[in-house]
Amino acid sequence: MNLIASFVKTRRKQLKLTQEDLASRAGVALTVVRKIEQGKENLSLSKVNQVLSMFGHILAPVRHIEE
Repeated sequence: MNLIASFVKTRRKQLKLTQEDLASRAGVALTVVRKIEQGKENLSLSKVNQVLSMFGHILAPVRHIEE
């Protein structure tokens, strides 16, 4: 989750957005953006994806395929 935290914070600052701006544009609560940037691990995948979609990215579960 630290890679996501770093990515979101860096991209947000590059775009000169406050946490409040990003939350508003992504349609999530300010606490969601703060928790993402703090690297919290108990977040809803859909909320994280709402924020990541602002930067053209999404997360998806990875499934192990047995041979």
